[in-house]
Amino acid sequence: MEEPARPVQYSQTIITELMIPSYANFGGKIHGGTLLSLMDKVAYATASKHAGTYCVTVTVDKVEFLQPVEVGELVSMHASVNYVGRTSLIVGIRVESQNIKTGEIKHTNSSFFTMVAKGDDDKPAVVPALILENREDVKRFIEAMRMKEIRTMVREQMDDAKSHIEVERANEILKDQRCKIHFK
Repeated sequence: MEEPARPVQYSQTIITELMIPSYANFGGKIHGGTLLSLMDKVAYATASKHAGTYCVTVTVDKVEFLQPVEVGELVSMHASVNYVGRTSLIVGIRVESQNIKTGEIKHTNSSFFTMVAKGDDDKPAVVPALILENREDVKRFIEAMRMKEIRTMVREQMDDAKSHIEVERANEILKDQRCKIHFK
């Protein structure tokens, strides 16, 4: 039985965590992998709240680290379900860090996680429809639809059969690139 539709606000989630020294990379900034792990956590919480069941990460899109995060800052992950398909959800995440001393807040990252709901039988489960209550909800749903279409087009373009043909034309395609071909 399909669940009743749920509004975006129903599953919106914020996770805030203090950035401690053990999260730092060799450059003294917070390691990107730590931030990705926190983003995966908030994506799971948000998707699972909406779906009412366990969800797994399928893809992560547009991970750009816009600004470094410092040890001692509070990092908040703001997540919303932007799109639902039959069994999948796209969760948008905005990452902000706050300097505790100055109160300065900076946007450090935005990303999109595609999640799939799983039933008790470990098979994909149908998720509730998404109720779009304002212009921003509608905008994000349409953007996520377009992003999904672009991902499908890229996947088709990268198909093995097509890339084999491209390798045959490698000298022509790569003539202006910073690489050298050394196989026969």
